[in-house]
This record gives sequence, structure tokens and C-alpha cells, in this order.
Amino acid sequence: MFDAFLMGVVEGLTEFLPISSTGHLILLGHLIGFEGPPGKVFEISIQLGAILAVIVAFRARLLALARGFWKRGTPEFVYASNIGLAFLPAMLIGATLHGPITALLFNPWVVSVALILGGVAIIAIERRVTEPTMRSVEQINPIAAVIIGFGQALAMIPGTSRSGATIITALLCGVDRRTAAEFSFILAIPTMLAATVYSLWKARAGLSLDGLAQIGLGFASAFVVALVTVRLVMAFIARIGFTPFGWYRIALGTAMLAALALA
Repeated sequence: MFDAFLMGVVEGLTEFLPISSTGHLILLGHLIGFEGPPGKVFEISIQLGAILAVIVAFRARLLALARGFWKRGTPEFVYASNIGLAFLPAMLIGATLHGPITALLFNPWVVSVALILGGVAIIAIERRVTEPTMRSVEQINPIAAVIIGFGQALAMIPGTSRSGATIITALLCGVDRRTAAEFSFILAIPTMLAATVYSLWKARAGLSLDGLAQIGLGFASAFVVALVTVRLVMAFIARIGFTPFGWYRIALGTAMLAALALA
């Protein structure tokens, strides 16, 4: 039960930071020997907990979008259109390449290298960021939204970090830090829900509710920690930037490579 709680905490803490939840879960699961209940229900449940946290954190924004996204020309329509455009690349590429990428790249060596390369990219891009030209999601133009979507698609490489790839691509497009973080969090909702439904369908034959207590505890801990994390990021990211996360990725990836080499 404690292991399940710990896995949920790590999912909630890392899913929306640019440090790769996949890399951390692989590493933690290996260190504590956690396999979880049969099937993929546990992994899916903690991811759903993280998604629910974003929905709760941005409930006012989502309700406003629900009321006005269908009115052409309104800020809500523009906001929803940008989310839709950014979602398309991950949906199309993910549906096409998810199987081969998982089979070929889902191993600790790839995760370690991706962590390091992603950290270097974050630091380099943060140092080169100029005065932003887009300070709200409504100001993001359609071309930038699609480019950010292709950035998100890079997260199919384990260790890349969905939020990291999305945020850094947004910064390169001229989006300010806080808006980039918000866009990444809202974009996570359709992206992660689609990935969850796809995973459930692919694993439907082996799904099981055995270990329901572990599943529930993992879901709850992921939800609570993700909710706190999202709110803290939105409160402080404009001030601290993303460079500390870049250095953290490099340190973690280097430590993982050293551990793999010595194993």
C-alpha cells in the first residue's frame, strides 16, 4: 500500500513538471520493486488522478470554454481552437507510431539519455528566450499552436516529458512562461484522456480490478499532489523559470546512466 501511495505521489509531482513522469515512475518502480495489481489499471488510475487535478484547478476556465467555445470569434472559441490544433499532431502521430515507439524505445537507457538531452535543451532555450509576443492562450496564433502540438508529440519518446516538450516549444514560439504552462496543462486534458482510452482499449483483455485498495490509494495521492503542483507552478513559474528543472533532469539522467553502467 505504501508503494502504491508513493507511485501516486511521484505521478502527481512529475506529470506536469518538465522532468518526465515516465522516467521517474520507471526509476522508482525499479528501485522499490513495484509491479502493482495485474493489468494496467493502476498505471491508468494514477494518470486519471493527475488529469482530474488539472480539471479541478482550471474548472473556471473550462466552464467558460464550455459556455462559449462554439461562438465563433469569441476568446473562448480562439482558446478552444488553439487547444484543438495543438492536440491534432499528438493524436495522429500517436495513433500511428505508439506501438513501434513503445517497443523500440521504452527502456531505461533511452529514458536516461532523453532526460539529459531534454535538460540541456531547457537550459539552452531559457537562456535564449527573448521578450515574449504572446501573453495569453488567446494570443497564440494557429501556426504556433500546431508547432506546439508537434513539440508535444516528441513526448512519445520516453523520458522526454510531455509538459517539458510542450512548454519549451511554446517558449520558442514566443509564448511567455505562465501562458506556456497554462497551455500545457489544459492541452494535457484531451491528450492524456485520449492516451488513457487508447491504453484501456489495447489492454482490455488483461484488465483487472484486483488490488482495488492500491488502485484507489494511487489515484487519490496522484490527484492531491498534482493539484498542489499545478497551483504552485502557476503561482511561481514566471519568477523561477524552467532552468532549475533542466539541471535536475541532467543530474537524474546522469545518475541513471551511472547506475545502469554499474549494474
